[in-house]
Amino acid sequence: MPKKILIITGDAAESLEVYYPYFRVLEEGYEAVIASPTKKVLRTVVHDFEGWETYTEKPGYQIESNLAFSDVDPSQFDGLIIPGGRAPEYIRLNEYIPRIVSHFFDAKKPVGAICHAALVLSALKNNKYFEGRTMTAYTACSLDVERLGATYTKETLHVDGNIVSGQAWPDLPGFMREFLRLVREQ
Repeated sequence: MPKKILIITGDAAESLEVYYPYFRVLEEGYEAVIASPTKKVLRTVVHDFEGWETYTEKPGYQIESNLAFSDVDPSQFDGLIIPGGRAPEYIRLNEYIPRIVSHFFDAKKPVGAICHAALVLSALKNNKYFEGRTMTAYTACSLDVERLGATYTKETLHVDGNIVSGQAWPDLPGFMREFLRLVREQ
């Protein structure tokens, strides 16, 4: 039976941070399942670095989610990917997020968190998952990583146990290489 990877996201996720992992998981021969607050067609966005002090945002591609968060049984999955963009700002408020995400930490399954994904991790009630750990994220989320109890690193890619973290979409090749390595090794 092929491994299954859960991707949790919503509207306004960064396009590359959804599509790149989705296609890499499929390329690996695994099943990729996208879950969102409701099962629907999601609208992604394109973030780019165009000389501003922060990124710019434009409409991106659409992609269909396979499951609503309420229907996710995390025990059926071998790993979790949390894309960034603006989606983490609001999906972290979903009542099912703590149950879904904490399962992967309790079971020590691979968790890939890129860009603004630290905002989703902040929905967990227990910071024990992050104490003594080191993570990276989009620079503007460095304080959120520290509030989790982790140490923020300026590295664009970091692996600490079962957590693979990356700063932004340019880091996706290494991010997915390390995430898939953890999935294969489990």
